[in-house]
Amino acid sequence: MADINNHTPLPEEFKKRSRALFDNEEEFGRFLSSLEEGDAVRALRINTLKVSDAAAKRLITSMGLVPLGYGSGYIFESAAPGSMPMHHAGAFYVQDPGAMSTVAAAESVISPDLRILDMCASPGGKSTQLAALLTNGGSGYLVSNEIDRSRAKILRGNTERMGHRRTVVTSAAPDRIAEDFESVFDFVLADAPCSGEGMMRKYAEASAQWSEENVLMCAERQRGILEAAQRCVCGGGYLMYSTCTFSLEENEMQVDDFLTRHPDFELIAADEKIRKITLGGINFEGCKHDMSACRRFYPHVSPGEGQFFALMKKSGDTAERSQRLPKSAAVPLTKDDAAALDAFLSPLLDEYPKAVKLGGSIMLSGDLPCPAYTLCCGVCAGEVSKSRLVPAHHLFSAMGSIMKNTVDFEPDSPQTEKYLRGETVETEKKAFGGWCAVTVDGCAAGGGKLVEKTLKNHYPKGLRNK
Repeated sequence: MADINNHTPLPEEFKKRSRALFDNEEEFGRFLSSLEEGDAVRALRINTLKVSDAAAKRLITSMGLVPLGYGSGYIFESAAPGSMPMHHAGAFYVQDPGAMSTVAAAESVISPDLRILDMCASPGGKSTQLAALLTNGGSGYLVSNEIDRSRAKILRGNTERMGHRRTVVTSAAPDRIAEDFESVFDFVLADAPCSGEGMMRKYAEASAQWSEENVLMCAERQRGILEAAQRCVCGGGYLMYSTCTFSLEENEMQVDDFLTRHPDFELIAADEKIRKITLGGINFEGCKHDMSACRRFYPHVSPGEGQFFALMKKSGDTAERSQRLPKSAAVPLTKDDAAALDAFLSPLLDEYPKAVKLGGSIMLSGDLPCPAYTLCCGVCAGEVSKSRLVPAHHLFSAMGSIMKNTVDFEPDSPQTEKYLRGETVETEKKAFGGWCAVTVDGCAAGGGKLVEKTLKNHYPKGLRNK
């Protein structure tokens, strides 16, 4: 979908259905006006995994960012942030404020040592936000899953750019994930595919493709996703259900039905900073549970597009967390692979995680699970060819900041422009020759090879600026 401000008329049936969401005509009118006449909000989230406090301040100043007050999020006005050097370096992720509020609502229950699952993760906004809460130093990890293989590749690309070291990117159906990871995770996010009513102001397609039949079809699919997701939650763990739509069928009705079928879960309150900018859930006719702890993010209430989420806790204790993981698809390194990896990494890193081989690639996976449907496990180091490691972009993006040999450029320097275009760059770097990480204001962007003061470019062709 193209990112636009969509001021085309809303479907009449959608407007009729939406009237039931509000207690009075005045608020309903403000809601409709925000969708039909308001402009979509552009926002980003600073990646705390890769950006220092000092670099973040410089980025905020240079882009004129306005803080949202949650989720490391900011509103911006720049027209094309995707070509900016700091975007290339994974310093920020363009993300809607409403979408950002979902993970921010659960920040108080997430710690760096948790096992986390994002069941429907592509393109990666909420996954990369969750990974930043885990940090690269904790024992926790994130399994970021997307059923569609092509979308899973996009998810992997965003994970690489944002510098994740303890994320496993998978592509499997929710039922398969539930079968392999039953009672394993402390926190599960089910950001379910929906009818997209919350995106009508932003995307013309969301209005054009809307129908009541699609709402009901989505609700049925969401029921199955929620059922699979709850199987993955350990005792004492959390389940977050979210959509980017307004319909009762996909939101409160879905949650009420789930709680009726699963009395071992209960709704809990979102973090206070998110309660202040959202409205409570709706207690519809026939509702069996109090839905007020659910949260609705409305464009007429807060800057951003539509979002719904409900945070639920499972009874029991985290000591009940299952230690059974699916059989690993990875295999040990051969002696030649291990020698090639060590020869490449030893001049750059004092230590690195346990390595395994997945397909033709070497993964720095440590203790992470690696089921058969894994695309990436930890950090992809690269492939061995003729007894030498051909490094992957992910290696530099994720670990460049701790490498011994680095070249740092200013965001607005001619060297940065040349590097992001894939050109050879002359530097002032006085360091040993060979492979090095290239950073932009200290934020790892990619790799290169130094020959005296000439940097031979290894920034991936598909990522380069034109």
